[in-house]
Amino acid sequence: MKKQAGEVQLEAVQGDITKQPDVTAVVNAANAQLMSGGGVAGAIHRAAGPALAEDCRRLAPIRPGEAVLTEAFDLPNKYVIHALGPVYGMDKPENVLLADCYRNTLILAEEQKIDSIAFPAISTGAFGYPFEAATDIALQTVIEMAPDLKYVRHIRFVLYGDIDFDVYVERLRMLKD
Repeated sequence: MKKQAGEVQLEAVQGDITKQPDVTAVVNAANAQLMSGGGVAGAIHRAAGPALAEDCRRLAPIRPGEAVLTEAFDLPNKYVIHALGPVYGMDKPENVLLADCYRNTLILAEEQKIDSIAFPAISTGAFGYPFEAATDIALQTVIEMAPDLKYVRHIRFVLYGDIDFDVYVERLRMLKD
């Protein structure tokens, strides 16, 4: 499912975020220490290899809403942008912190002149953010930033599960052209 937001193409696909060879950067739904864990962070660290963890040590810890950049090492991309989402019900205000993840990731992408980026559904796994609310925040933040993006021209949301993918498709269809 694809949708235009000004000069930026938004896309939702079902799949594995570590297998997106046609995007310049993938986003890691990171933990504060930027180390491997479960879910997206574990998959990205396994696919990138041990050099990613070594590189991350110099940048950790980060706070909710922050984003930092590393090389992608053994991933098929040039960069990984690590964004720490809020733990739902604990990090406040969680809606602002989640929006900050997407905003700060896109600001960093612009600074690095990155043309394409793949996001997971940040904070919706182990961090417990309700999926539909997180989807709305992600899309709203990206749409708000789209007019100011000079380099980022393709934003992909990579969803692992069927239901998650269906929610993104539904929300993208609801966006005004």
